[in-house]
Amino acid sequence: MTILVEVEHTDGRVEERRIDIERMYNFGSATRNPHDAKAHQEEVADAGVGIAFDIPAPRVYPISSHNLVSDNEVFVHNGETSGEVEIALLCDGAELLIGVGSDHTDRQLEQHSIVWSKQAYPNVVARRFWPMADIRDHWDDLVLESWVDGRAYQHVGVDIFLHPDDLLSAMNVRVAALPARFILFSGTYVSVDKALGFGRQWRFRLSDPKLGRSIAHTYTLTNILEEIVEAHRVPLAR
Repeated sequence: MTILVEVEHTDGRVEERRIDIERMYNFGSATRNPHDAKAHQEEVADAGVGIAFDIPAPRVYPISSHNLVSDNEVFVHNGETSGEVEIALLCDGAELLIGVGSDHTDRQLEQHSIVWSKQAYPNVVARRFWPMADIRDHWDDLVLESWVDGRAYQHVGVDIFLHPDDLLSAMNVRVAALPARFILFSGTYVSVDKALGFGRQWRFRLSDPKLGRSIAHTYTLTNILEEIVEAHRVPLAR
């Protein structure tokens, strides 16, 4: 799959680049301190989700690469879906680019299978990326945030997660033949009020206070099942 990205350099120059990614993966429970992942685990457990604790963390989920989008509209089938802010690591051969995205998830389907639920809706990513080389010396200063319908939903420093070098090392252990070009979503952290949020508009941002810049993206949900006359709607499940 070919994606078009904007690579922003520290001198303000923005380079458009086409990258042929071969695979996409999502991590779960990828925090430096395993205890820090517990709050989000409890958050989804309250929604009826069972986590495979017998599989060592961070747990990796392979995602169909066509599920990667930078759209401003995402189509869903029910009102119980939610986004979340995540670090997006884009490996372009020997170069590592850093961006931000949202693993939009169907929370009803997630009760039956985390793997299948992550295929139901896309990974939404902002088009802009930064070379890791430009932010390596102050990586832990970066901040992740998200909002739902204008309400603050998440706010966390990237230092809560495994360092990108460690995320990639973990991938080399977990994937038998890791391709040269792939994108990895880091997993997320618990929401501000420690409960899954639902809403129509999602916004996420990665900020670099030292260099005074940020990457952000907003997308809106459209429930396409509501377009079908109620008497003719096929049930989501039986």
